[in-house]
Amino acid sequence: MADFDRFRIEPLADSHDRAPFACGVAALDLYLRQQIKQDVARRIASAFVLTPDGKEVAGFYTLSSLSIPGAELPEQFAKKLPSRAPIGVTLLGRMAVAEQFKGKQLGRLLLMHALDRALQASKQVASWAVVVDAKEGAREFYLKHDFQPLPDRPERLFLPLKTITGRLRPSSD
Repeated sequence: MADFDRFRIEPLADSHDRAPFACGVAALDLYLRQQIKQDVARRIASAFVLTPDGKEVAGFYTLSSLSIPGAELPEQFAKKLPSRAPIGVTLLGRMAVAEQFKGKQLGRLLLMHALDRALQASKQVASWAVVVDAKEGAREFYLKHDFQPLPDRPERLFLPLKTITGRLRPSSD
C-alpha cells in the first residue's frame, strides 16, 4: 500500500521527466514519452500525472470528450436517453502506473481522481458517463470499479456520472 500523501496529481508540465517512465505496456510508455504533449497542445486530451516530487512520473491519465449513440447502451439506460442523439461522455483515454509503483493502489488513486475531475467538468460541459476502452489486462480493474460493458462492444466500458456522485470526496486541486 502506498502512502498517498507522498503523491500529488497535477496537470502534465515540462518539469515532469517522462523519459524514464515504464509501465510494462510499450504503447503507453511511447505515448507518454512522444505523443502526450502534442495531444495536450492540440487540445485533443488533457493529461494529468501522479508524482512524488514534481518531476518523477509515477503514473498518468488522459481525459477528452466523446459522444456515443444512446442506442449502444444497455436497455435500462438507453430507454431513459434519446436513442438517436449522441450522448456526451468523458473518455478516460489512457491510464498507467509505472512498474516500480504497481501494487500500491495508485491505479485506484488515479481512477478516483479522473472520475472526480470528470464529475466536476460535467458541471460546466455536460457529460453523462466516463467511458474507457479497456485494453488487455485492464478490463477486470474497471469492472471491479463498477464500470459496465456496452452490449455490442464488451471492451468499451462505461460508468454513469450519476453513479459516482457522492462517492468521491471533493477535489482539493
